[in-house]
Amino acid sequence: MSKTETHHFQAEIQQLLNIVIHSLYTDKEIFVRELVSNSADACEKLRFNQSSGKPVYQSEVAPGITVTTDDKAGTVTITDTGLGMTHGELVENLGTIAHSGTKAFLKQLAEEKQPDVGLIGQFGVGFYSAFMVAKKVTVLSRSFAPDEQGWQWTSEGMGGYELAPAADLPRGTRITLELKDDAKDFAQESTVERIIQRYSSFVPFPIELNTKRLNTVQAIWARNKNEIKEEEYNEFYTFVGHDHEKPLFRLHFTADAPLAIQALLFVPSRNFETLGMGRMDSEVNLYCRKVLIQAKAKGLFPEWLRFLKGVVDSEDLPLNISRETMQDTSLMQKLNKVLTSRFLKFLDEQSEKEVEAYAKFYTEYQRFLKEGVVTDFTHKEALGKLLRFESSTMDKGKLTSLADYGKRMPSDQKEIYCLLAANREAAEASPYFEVFRERKWEVLFLYDAWDEFVMEHLHTFDGKPLKLAEKADLNISAKKDGALSEDTAKSLATWLKETLGDKINEVRVSQRLVDSPAVVVDSDKFMTASMRRIMKAMKRDGPEIPAAKHDFEINPAHPLIARLEAIRQKDAALAGSVAEQILDNARVAAGLLEDPRAMLTRLNSLLEKVLAKE
Repeated sequence: MSKTETHHFQAEIQQLLNIVIHSLYTDKEIFVRELVSNSADACEKLRFNQSSGKPVYQSEVAPGITVTTDDKAGTVTITDTGLGMTHGELVENLGTIAHSGTKAFLKQLAEEKQPDVGLIGQFGVGFYSAFMVAKKVTVLSRSFAPDEQGWQWTSEGMGGYELAPAADLPRGTRITLELKDDAKDFAQESTVERIIQRYSSFVPFPIELNTKRLNTVQAIWARNKNEIKEEEYNEFYTFVGHDHEKPLFRLHFTADAPLAIQALLFVPSRNFETLGMGRMDSEVNLYCRKVLIQAKAKGLFPEWLRFLKGVVDSEDLPLNISRETMQDTSLMQKLNKVLTSRFLKFLDEQSEKEVEAYAKFYTEYQRFLKEGVVTDFTHKEALGKLLRFESSTMDKGKLTSLADYGKRMPSDQKEIYCLLAANREAAEASPYFEVFRERKWEVLFLYDAWDEFVMEHLHTFDGKPLKLAEKADLNISAKKDGALSEDTAKSLATWLKETLGDKINEVRVSQRLVDSPAVVVDSDKFMTASMRRIMKAMKRDGPEIPAAKHDFEINPAHPLIARLEAIRQKDAALAGSVAEQILDNARVAAGLLEDPRAMLTRLNSLLEKVLAKE
């Protein structure tokens, strides 16, 4: 039997050790994940060789992983009953870097002095993470090949390692770490258990820590969904979502192109942001071959999908050497686009198949969809399909889509009309709605203050422009009896402009009013009154939003306007007060009157004059 061999690390390995120990990993606990992942790989390779019919030493021993901690000795040991390593494999895997291109990577690191950036995970260096916490590492390994023997590999991480024969070893690999003084916490069972539960819960081989089985929940996202029971899905959701209520929706899908993806996504039954818990963070975890890469992965989904919970597993991720961050951000963007598009397609399908469930989803999460319309140009059109609103042609509480509205449009209608209002009663009483009621044209009622921003950003749907009712250029179908003549109405409009002065922009005879005497219309084509209020609220401490200039439209068929025309010839002062009151009434109807004190004083004065005549 040969004696102990002394080997020097290949120069690149020594450089790599320095990088790993001092700057590659941002968190030392990563070494547990790396060593457990290596053990899982060894078990997977053993299973492959067994299925290929190759003879296996101790074939009766099932592949598995055991972790033991000894806080008194200050050690942690990770053992697997996997493939094991021969003498040559120990030298190659733990003492040299046999892959081409590595020297170039190391040279780039040295030149750029950016140890986190340039190295790409084209070769395994997870083993060397052990030296972040260990002053000495001992590896005992016995290959699966029946005619091989066991070996002991020992190193203190500086300069080289020793290799010696080891008799009577079981198949597999045992790695014992003698921990540094500042890393003794990793000899605590509770510490190691937390790390394994965080990163390695779904490793497909049993993991035992001090005889206790840890990974009891399966990575069901990797299984055929036809074989998974509803209870298993719910149990898994409770585990990853930390929520004991059943999810509202579940999407389980696999894709091969353009990326290899396995995903299991859940929509919680409640919107936690509305429960006073503040802004949520994404709770979709990113895995690579069932090993956690990034918890609550940033950039995996757009911000407006932050309510999702679940997992995404992809074998196509070119990770940097520490597995802690994505090396290829363009690929991450592609992953984001594929996942988001698939989820939006799913929601569209559910809105047709599960109408009641989608209605509940929309009640909880409509603000997120609207946020997406405003902030995500790529998916704006797909999000537009998912929006729902009340309609003037449907019962209160019933919602309709923009697509269904389009199907009901008469042939001479070219635009989709929307009306901003506090509620249905206010919408139906709005002077802006009168021309639509007269024409029997459908209007969508928008009750959310942010809906105006949504419609402005959406702009069109299915080729049809979205138009706010107050900016619609429509005329009533027929003139009413008793209306002022065209010349008289224009004369009154001129007088009103002279009387009201700078309070309004211009006065004109309305072609849209039926029951209301007058209406104010924002002359700014790009900003309505409601948008102006929102902007003002947002810039409470910032520069003042310039005051709006409104146009004033009068209804020549309304009795109040007809009486005003008659009285202005007899009592100009009273007519002026009435004109101001009609203007303020229109402002109230439009939600534009911020300070009613002057209006109330005038109104009381007018009431006195009316009562004085009794």
